[in-house]
Amino acid sequence: MAINGFSLLREEEISEYQTVARLYRHDKTGARVLSLANDDENKVFGAAFRTPPRDSTGVAHILEHSVLNGSRKYPVKEPFVELLKGSLKTFLNAFTFPDKTCYPVSSCNLQDFRNLVDVYLDAAFHPLITRHIFMQEGWHHELDDPDGPLKRRGVVYNEMKGAYSSPDSLLHEYSQQAVFPDQTYGLDSGGNPKTIPELTFEQFREFHETFYHPANCWFLFHGDGPEEDERLSILAEYLDGFGPLEPESEVALQQRWSEPRRERKTYACSEDGEDERGYATLGWLLCETAEVEENLALRVLEEVLVGMPSSPLRQALIDSGLGEDLAGIGLEEELRQMYFSIGLKGIKADGLEDTAGRMQGLVTDTLRDLADNGVPEDVREAALNTIEFDLRETNTGSFPRGLALWLRSLTTWLYDGDPLAMLAFEEPLGRLKQRLADGEPVFENLIRRWFLENPHACLLTLAPDPELGSRREREEKEELARELEGMDQAERERIMAETRELREKQEKPDDPADLARIPALGREDMPPENREIPFAESEERGALVMRHEQPAAGIVYFDAGFDLSGMDEKHLPWLPLFGRALVEMGTKKRSFTELTRAIAAKTGGIDPAMMHSTDLEGTPVSWFFLRGKATSEKAQDMAELMTEVLTSADFSDAERFTRMALEEKARLEQRVTPAGHLFVQNRLRGSLTRAGRLAERTSGAEYLFFLRELCSRLPDEWPEIRRSLEAVRDHLLTRSARAANVTATAEDLAAFDPHLDGVLAGLPGFGPAEAVERPPMHGQDEALLIPAAVNYVGKAVNYAELGIDPGPAAMAVSRWLRMGYLWDRIRVQGGAYGAFCALDDVEGTLGMVSYRDPNSANTLAVYDGAADLLASLELDKAELDKAVVGAIGEIDAHHLPDAKGFISLTRRLTGRTPQWRQEKREAVLRLGNEDFRRFGEAARALAEHGRVVVMGPEQAAGEIEETGRKLERLRIL
Repeated sequence: MAINGFSLLREEEISEYQTVARLYRHDKTGARVLSLANDDENKVFGAAFRTPPRDSTGVAHILEHSVLNGSRKYPVKEPFVELLKGSLKTFLNAFTFPDKTCYPVSSCNLQDFRNLVDVYLDAAFHPLITRHIFMQEGWHHELDDPDGPLKRRGVVYNEMKGAYSSPDSLLHEYSQQAVFPDQTYGLDSGGNPKTIPELTFEQFREFHETFYHPANCWFLFHGDGPEEDERLSILAEYLDGFGPLEPESEVALQQRWSEPRRERKTYACSEDGEDERGYATLGWLLCETAEVEENLALRVLEEVLVGMPSSPLRQALIDSGLGEDLAGIGLEEELRQMYFSIGLKGIKADGLEDTAGRMQGLVTDTLRDLADNGVPEDVREAALNTIEFDLRETNTGSFPRGLALWLRSLTTWLYDGDPLAMLAFEEPLGRLKQRLADGEPVFENLIRRWFLENPHACLLTLAPDPELGSRREREEKEELARELEGMDQAERERIMAETRELREKQEKPDDPADLARIPALGREDMPPENREIPFAESEERGALVMRHEQPAAGIVYFDAGFDLSGMDEKHLPWLPLFGRALVEMGTKKRSFTELTRAIAAKTGGIDPAMMHSTDLEGTPVSWFFLRGKATSEKAQDMAELMTEVLTSADFSDAERFTRMALEEKARLEQRVTPAGHLFVQNRLRGSLTRAGRLAERTSGAEYLFFLRELCSRLPDEWPEIRRSLEAVRDHLLTRSARAANVTATAEDLAAFDPHLDGVLAGLPGFGPAEAVERPPMHGQDEALLIPAAVNYVGKAVNYAELGIDPGPAAMAVSRWLRMGYLWDRIRVQGGAYGAFCALDDVEGTLGMVSYRDPNSANTLAVYDGAADLLASLELDKAELDKAVVGAIGEIDAHHLPDAKGFISLTRRLTGRTPQWRQEKREAVLRLGNEDFRRFGEAARALAEHGRVVVMGPEQAAGEIEETGRKLERLRIL
């Protein structure tokens, strides 16, 4: 059957997702289309191109950025940004993988969805990709004076300099390259900063011409609209203009080795080299991803080996004391061939190679013991339950479910396999269960085949090099100096002219007529009222209880909350470790091993979480939660386990806690460079508000300092440390107000009521606790020093303390600044990867932070310039409407059932009433230029009174101090 030039190849119902799947092929070009029809209101479209790179210049990554910078139908500088400004999108982005480039969009609004799809299709198949776009997004020389200095700039260039500043990112990249040295996965599709400048504009254009053709494209539609014929009609409008092509984009298989290998790499650490640590991983090449049953069995085996705190291989590595935490990515299942990597981070640099060898022996011995003596039954049961729960729940968080299903389908479909093979999991799961029930040693055989008897294995070490960062910087400067020296006057003038021309194009506004061509909704299309989350509230056994009836598909989500307002200041930093100790150290009834395996076998997880916010009266609201989820059949088990860990957690195992604290420290250190903007935001917020102080002490730099000091005391001061854990539990259970939150279907809510009552009844009685006054952590401007090639620059102010009110529509103005002014000045013109405008109109704070930024002082000048811009800004109706629609899109963000229940609870705890929220919405819908000018007062306060925190190398701090601002230095890494 042919529809709009497409032939229907297959139609099948996927009962696992209540979805009808139809697979089409475009007759003229051979383009492939997977259409998934179901009742998901969050509609998803995606176009994926198979783009295996031939070098590490990052051409696929640069092209991913560039095709969204103007197209034949929409010839403006950045249609992507215009959509970000004024769409109801629930997702809008693009990804570069090692062998594919994906362009997904999603929206719950059908017309908005149509608009997004049209812009993305035109961008993919008819981009402008001019030389200037290549220079901006990829790389270019920058020269302002004939005598220099000559610089390199570019968004992707700086993004990858940031990635290469993170040892964990490097470890991932090097581990993959070590296992796949002979084919495309042995290259860096994101781009190696040393190699990116080798890419020419001509090669860049050729890459698009070669790979961005319908014959090399895999499309997806998912959700409740549009209708099937319209989906194909939308595609036909673009595809019918192309002819057939045989793209040479096949991904070759990595040939298997006959013997194992070993590699050594280095990463840049601080120049003092004090207490620097190394990494070591073992990697094995496994089967092709399309081998469905082997794939599924390996996913369960990963959970067996390392998925739980008490998994045998994880526990053996952690308990060895050879390192501080696990390293490696575990099972990689998004490439044509799967691979597995595991190891340790936090290894003493002195003797790294020897320790890596001992680690390899330990891994081999542990795997051999499992293969010879069998995987324990409780481990097997727990692992199987975890994977099955994840498959059935499909909880993708803020990631659209349709997008997750598409990416899963591409793991087979992209290599000419069955796109539904990894979606319809019931049959292969049933067969795996039957094999296990029949006594087949499935996991033991897998261990022998893929680990013990597999010669395609590589031991990789990543060692710290205190001189590497400065050496790279010196080599880059010398290289640029040589390039400049080799240029004659005409060449220098050409580069100066290109530099000026690029800046002029970046600063020149788009033609309003061209902007008007981008399809957009208006404020009149916005629903006038918020969509409230229904709930039932009661007080039971002294606790606030909220119930949320949601289509949770047979899963019960349960949150137990405890108020932290009265907790002793000295105990605050203990909370994250205390939360882990509850579920990872055992109880009076069960050992650590028994507890963690029971949680995995009976639930979908029980995890600690915290919330630090402010209510409408300006009072800090801080809560500790224990969050659990389970199928309705096992909801009673979940409730009993949560009661058990809250009331009888056993904190007696000093060695187990020591390992856990070292893990926590290593994980936080791992996050510093990739999430530098969050550390800067936390640091700033901690100095401005009382709630910010709590967040900084439990997740920011202060928490990292606490962990380092704590680890230096362990295990020698264990009795005192244990008393602190007991004190935290004593406060939570006897002096903290309580909240319980349940999200499920109506039937499952009713069935869970007795179990909920059992949890509340099982907790000891409690009395009121006096709130503790916690002033902000006032401090001067700071430089948080890390060995990175990029910066994270932040500035923030508490405008409320200065008596400033930016108005009820401030969130819309803040969002406009982020998507417009900061994007243009910090990313487009400044070359940073991104920038954020963080407004909390309840706390009364405004902050701006950049991400992977080559600048520091110049970025602060951009922040300070926002006030003058807003003072005289006059936006036309179309721009104002974009700001309104974009803000409403954030207010009406799509959430899965569990998130709706938790969001509703946090709104209740912080006093954000429906009336308050509706007033905010109505203010946004009335947005006018006067709101921007009013917000300008807060921006002026930021410029004149804001506190500065910069994270990066010493050079960044020095550049800021040259402007007259004094920074206190703190070494973070």
